[in-house]
Amino acid sequence: MANAIGAHHKELINLIKQAAYKKSIYQVFNDFLEMSAIAISNQTNFLHREKRETRYLEIINSYDKKHQQLFPLMLFHLVEALEEKTRVTGPEDVLGCIFHELELHNEYKAQFFTPQHISDAMAQMICGDKSQKAIEENGFIHVCEPAAGSGVMVTSFCKAMQQASLNYCSQLVVTAVDIDLSCTHMAYLQLSLYGVPAVVIHGNTLTCEEWSRWYTPVYMLNNWIWRAHCGISQKFCLDDEMIKCASEPMYAAFRKIERLFPKKAPENVESSEASTEENEKPLEVFTIKHLSFFDDDE
Repeated sequence: MANAIGAHHKELINLIKQAAYKKSIYQVFNDFLEMSAIAISNQTNFLHREKRETRYLEIINSYDKKHQQLFPLMLFHLVEALEEKTRVTGPEDVLGCIFHELELHNEYKAQFFTPQHISDAMAQMICGDKSQKAIEENGFIHVCEPAAGSGVMVTSFCKAMQQASLNYCSQLVVTAVDIDLSCTHMAYLQLSLYGVPAVVIHGNTLTCEEWSRWYTPVYMLNNWIWRAHCGISQKFCLDDEMIKCASEPMYAAFRKIERLFPKKAPENVESSEASTEENEKPLEVFTIKHLSFFDDDE
């Protein structure tokens, strides 16, 4: 098994290097992360789908046809590497390891991710009786990672849950935040493929700014948005509101009724990937603009 893990890991690195015929390895790695994240997100999340798909085409069309074919193979080997990790050791950070093996940490901002064994030790200390009690009381554990990086701390916590005979796919929900978009994509990819319910946020934990949200497929399909608030503040988030309205017609109807009783928007209204000008509009304007697809007369 260990050889199989190494083979997929090694092949992914080789493919990244092959694709770097005109671009830097750093750029190819980031392109792979972003396109893969978009491909997964767009399967379950309608928000920003058109914008993200346009971005996907922009990236892939910057490569010739021969090298375009390498990116699906990269994703295949990533999936296989994560699958083997799940069966042999439990969830671990693969992309962060590749990031360092390609020596990209030296090229950009001197980023260094927490070593796997240290993350594992910390997760073992955290995942104890209190986690069991939280699950008994609430049905799940809510973990917030304010500086997610590649997601290594979260994957270690998932491993600790697995070793404690807990199910991280159904008894855990995660808010993961990072100020670097490449790290956001790394964490999102791995948490999505490991089946972790999570909202991965490209944002600044210190200032509570959010620039985009990435909902993992399990989070979307299992309706976690109704069960636990995920975010770095208690601010109203337009993305969450639109998902709720799309998944629950009755809720959307009540929100539309608010047009008849205008009220001021909550303070500090947040909308991932929305313009500053739009964020300054009152809540009833959001309702009219974004929920109009529920009304055939409009």
